Amino acid sequence: MESRIAVIGILVYRPAETAGAVQDVLSRHASIVVGRMGIPYRERGLSVIALIVDGTTDQIGALSGQLGRLAGVRVKTAVTSPAGEGVSGHVPEL
Repeated sequence: MESRIAVIGILVYRPAETAGAVQDVLSRHASIVVGRMGIPYRERGLSVIALIVDGTTDQIGALSGQLGRLAGVRVKTAVTSPAGEGVSGHVPEL
């Protein structure tokens, strides 16, 4: 299966109660995590986590699914096309 890059946005409500379970899931999938940024949003009583991952659609789906099943956690995932293809079907030049 082909590797893809994805961005996973995670909202963690009541982080004092939920952060441990989120960290457990992220640790189990550490092999596909390229980068992570976490921001506490105290005014709203939540934490926001942005992940960059590189893995198969199955790996990315497993991570997103396990996070999404946690109480008080909301997840949205954006996955790239295969091989980084652009809208027209070719790899963009840098």
